[in-house]
Amino acid sequence: MIIDNSLVFSDQQAVTASAPSTNTIDLGTTGTPRLASAPLVRDIGQGAPIDLSVSVSQGFAGLSSLQISVQTSPDNASWTTVDSGAIIPAAQLTTGYLFEVPRRVQFAGARYMRLYYTVTGTASQGAINAAIVASRQSNMY
Repeated sequence: MIIDNSLVFSDQQAVTASAPSTNTIDLGTTGTPRLASAPLVRDIGQGAPIDLSVSVSQGFAGLSSLQISVQTSPDNASWTTVDSGAIIPAAQLTTGYLFEVPRRVQFAGARYMRLYYTVTGTASQGAINAAIVASRQSNMY
């Protein structure tokens, strides 16, 4: 799996309460073509799904469940959820667990992107690694 440091949302981020990912990805501004009056509308395209790799780097304890959502923002202040993954029960959140995460990244029409971790219950420990990757490693059969 290839990981670009500029595409990392969380690097062993402790998640004990609902919170956004440590890092936000700035997709940049769209340009204005020569002789045009307005900038282009962002369109990442309808090609192959963009892979997100999200895994548990430290097992969780104390919480009931965890859900991961993809959020976008035009201004890095107001956020909209564009897709959410399944609600994962605590019993599955052991070290090495690979999330089946949303694959709606290519539909992000805003400049900024982040993940949001929704914790149900009170977590006493647990950490996440998350990044956009060239190809997601999956040892699931």
